[in-house]
Amino acid sequence: MTTTLRPAEPLRQNPDGTRSRRYAVCVNSRPVGEIHLGTSPTLGDSVARIIDLRIAEPDRRRGRGTVAALAAEEVARGWGCAQLEVPVPVAADAALRLFRTLGYTVRNRGMEKRLDTTPPALPPGSRARPMTGEEFDAWLEAQHERFARTWTDLGIPEAAARAKSHDDHARLLPHGLATDDMLLSVLEHDGGPVGILWVALQEDKAFVFDVRTYPAHQGRGHGRTLMLLAERQAIGSGRPVLGLNVFAGNTPAETLYTSLGYETVTRFLSKPLL
Repeated sequence: MTTTLRPAEPLRQNPDGTRSRRYAVCVNSRPVGEIHLGTSPTLGDSVARIIDLRIAEPDRRRGRGTVAALAAEEVARGWGCAQLEVPVPVAADAALRLFRTLGYTVRNRGMEKRLDTTPPALPPGSRARPMTGEEFDAWLEAQHERFARTWTDLGIPEAAARAKSHDDHARLLPHGLATDDMLLSVLEHDGGPVGILWVALQEDKAFVFDVRTYPAHQGRGHGRTLMLLAERQAIGSGRPVLGLNVFAGNTPAETLYTSLGYETVTRFLSKPLL
């Protein structure tokens, strides 16, 4: 029997600039599932995304999903994409096995922690203050470069990585330090700055967009203090959950977050399209 994809709708040009299309997964022309393929809303047309892949229960465990995913790669190549990504919820073990078998690797993880109602205390000698305008300008310039370099190191074309860095920061910080619900802080220890923290207050949770200890002060526990500060800010703003993103291979950060009680909620896998 032959498994194929059949377009279920015209190619859509979405308001956010992405394009997408739904396909029926068919076996000898009999629909057995659906796959929704699009381009990445954050990385642009060079990266495709499997938004959803579902196979009906009677047809599972027969390789239908594997063939559909491989067919989606061909569609993405036809769109001119250099990479294909797929978000996999942490409980979706079967999907994780399927994509790993097809050569996908974990690129980054979304982690979350449900917070207590009592803000944690900072260690003696540590205090936080708002970032100054001068500090913000220097941080933003360096942040653009760091952010773009992170994505190019993960195989994203440089032009797409730099565009993502510019667009993301322009969208998230349209008014700089004065942007509503954005907390940009400097951590001081014994009177001197040792790191920075960027926390966004979202509708139902807070999210850490950047946490960084200055190089001269690394290895002294300030990263943990910065995360405690993030928890204090989230609890103080009435957000019961704190989320963050960690890239694969950043073992010190993964170890820190796990030790603080963060749990993975979503894995983002990717595969280059050669």
